[in-house]
Amino acid sequence: MEYFVQQLVNGLTLGSIYGLIAIGYTMVYGIIGMVNFAHGDIFMLGGFSALIVYLLLVSLFGGVPIALALFVMIVVAMLMTGLWNWVIEKMAYRPLRGSFRLAPLITAIGMSIALSNFIQVTQGPRNKPIPSLVSSVYDVFGISISLKQIIIVTVTAVLLTIFWYVVNHTPLGRAQRATEQDRKMAALLGIDVDKTISITFIMGAALAAVAGTMYLMYYGVVVFTDGFTPGVKAFTAAVLGGIGSLPGAVLGGLMIGLIESLWSAYFTIDYKDVATFSILAIVLIFKPSGILGRPEVEKV
Repeated sequence: MEYFVQQLVNGLTLGSIYGLIAIGYTMVYGIIGMVNFAHGDIFMLGGFSALIVYLLLVSLFGGVPIALALFVMIVVAMLMTGLWNWVIEKMAYRPLRGSFRLAPLITAIGMSIALSNFIQVTQGPRNKPIPSLVSSVYDVFGISISLKQIIIVTVTAVLLTIFWYVVNHTPLGRAQRATEQDRKMAALLGIDVDKTISITFIMGAALAAVAGTMYLMYYGVVVFTDGFTPGVKAFTAAVLGGIGSLPGAVLGGLMIGLIESLWSAYFTIDYKDVATFSILAIVLIFKPSGILGRPEVEKV
């Protein structure tokens, strides 16, 4: 029983990281109906930004308190990825907004490849390790719970609450929901649609940056290929939970994390991805809109 609970804790931690990335997917899809396949690489870019900030802090100031270092890493990573995603949206996606549906998708894949190769060229192809930032481990009824896991789950819960409030109870959220429903009508009512979409991309990138920092803290290593697999699984989480739903994105991330952790614990690890995507297929057969998603209604 203790082993099972331990795997649940591990799965919730991993799922929280997937959930943070998945929120970015679901926000962008919800507002413009586009899957930003470069989002996984924005997550990877956030991890590298946090790593560079940490190395600069250590080289310039020596013994920096870990809490302060993590805070600065997260803030700078959010700013950097937000700027990157703003530029990508403005230069690569906005000109194609009125074109046929495949054009933005192809562009997103191209941006993903460009970002991945840019990091490979500038930072090298090898793994970039980082010293353990948080090493405290607590024994709770025979279950080992690390401070890193507590931080990751807490940060995910806090950010989900903040972003849910922003989307549902602020003028920006009303503008986002209006743009999601009908961009032309929102523009006629005085909403700056381009600005609203840009802010949405920045918000999604900021969450991906937090996820990248948490990933770096948890695993202690980052590499230029890290954007692909976590990005695909986070997109899977968004679809599983119901793309367009913020709680659904986090729920899907937690489910993916739990499936991976429990399958790896009791079965061969080689087939954990097969199990994950098989369960996704089964869920979508019976509930095509995802667990918390709403069925799309055709506008006529």
